[in-house]
Amino acid sequence: MTTPRPETLAKLTPVLTKRWLSPDAWRIGTYEQLDGYAALRKALKAHPDDLIQLIKDSGLRGRGGAGFPTGLKWGFIPQGDGKPHYLVVNADEGEPGTCKDLPLMTHDPHALVEGVIIASYAIRASRAYIYIRGEAVHAARRLRNAVQEAYDKGYLGRNILRSGYDLELVVHSGAGAYICGEETALLDSLEGFRGQPRLRPPFPATHGLYASPTVVNNVGTIASVPPIVLGGADWWKSMGTEKSSGPMIYSLSGRVANPGQYECSMGVTLRELLELAGGMRPGHNLRFWTPGGSSTPLLAAEHLDVPLDFEGVAAAGSILGTTATQIFSDQDCPVYATYRWLEFYHHESCGKCTPCREGNYWMVRVYRRILAGQGTHEDLETLLDTCDNILGRSFCGLGDGATSSVTSSLQYFKQDYLDYIEGRTAPKLSDKQLVGAH
Repeated sequence: MTTPRPETLAKLTPVLTKRWLSPDAWRIGTYEQLDGYAALRKALKAHPDDLIQLIKDSGLRGRGGAGFPTGLKWGFIPQGDGKPHYLVVNADEGEPGTCKDLPLMTHDPHALVEGVIIASYAIRASRAYIYIRGEAVHAARRLRNAVQEAYDKGYLGRNILRSGYDLELVVHSGAGAYICGEETALLDSLEGFRGQPRLRPPFPATHGLYASPTVVNNVGTIASVPPIVLGGADWWKSMGTEKSSGPMIYSLSGRVANPGQYECSMGVTLRELLELAGGMRPGHNLRFWTPGGSSTPLLAAEHLDVPLDFEGVAAAGSILGTTATQIFSDQDCPVYATYRWLEFYHHESCGKCTPCREGNYWMVRVYRRILAGQGTHEDLETLLDTCDNILGRSFCGLGDGATSSVTSSLQYFKQDYLDYIEGRTAPKLSDKQLVGAH
């Protein structure tokens, strides 16, 4: 196990995670002792437009995967339109490997609640929703308790802190569909319909929840708002890089000595994260990894020193995504890993568009054939052709994300596929598992 160097330890910048280990951190008393709701008091004395400008100046970008500038998204909301405005928090964290929002809501739910109040005030919303996965029972329970505590203390409801501002906050549990992590599918589900993506335009900024102006932000994005209000834009920008400001929670899982959440300044490298995590497990050597969850193209050991910010990862041919850094070693098979991810996307496809519905269905069957030792060289061309017909042609990002591991694994590990096809690697699937693959 490696011991982190002082310069690597300096990369740790606990902002969203700073209260996680405090006793009873989820209770409002503890939260108030540790700067809790001080940002709200400061924000309510400012003009809403000034808060939007502050978030723009901070350079905060969405923590849900796309990295869209948060202040710019808030600024899209038309003012003086006579319509109700809504803030919706996307807490439907369900992608394989992604696990930063659930611990945040479990250990520090008031950080999200306070962020919701400030963001709602900035966009002039009088009603806000947190849409959380139905399976996240413990996090939802903590969140609902925090919302009730905030109501009891006067941070929610009518005339918040005698400011004249009113806000109602609802925690809504979804039914566990991965597609509801897509913002327009989430809005449909919140309205009581089947969760399916909407055609855009119009966009949620003008026609969102109940056809009214709506901001949809990720949990980590909204929880970042109180620290920015307290610390200021320059303080936030002192962490991270010029175009990717602030800290980020990197979720390390897989073949590492100490998997977990590591909040570091954006631009940290995997080499440094592995150093913080105690290195690879004994007997394992890094072979491939995901920088942002299963929907991001795989990277290889040669990418150890790629800066993990939006621009650095994109330059390496992948996407920062949700910073779900899954680590695989020389004892793991990239073909089998890709197959398991594809099974997930095939299962979770809402079926609304043909490329995603049919493409993932058939790719799963091609992978089963390859992994059963019955694949052909033509199968590799079929996979790439299918990905080409899915990428950019699907209704939402689910289809695009499903192709990421297929194309990237073929780019870096084509020999692994050939070893199955040409008989050098023993089949991983049996004939029973091959049923329906032909």
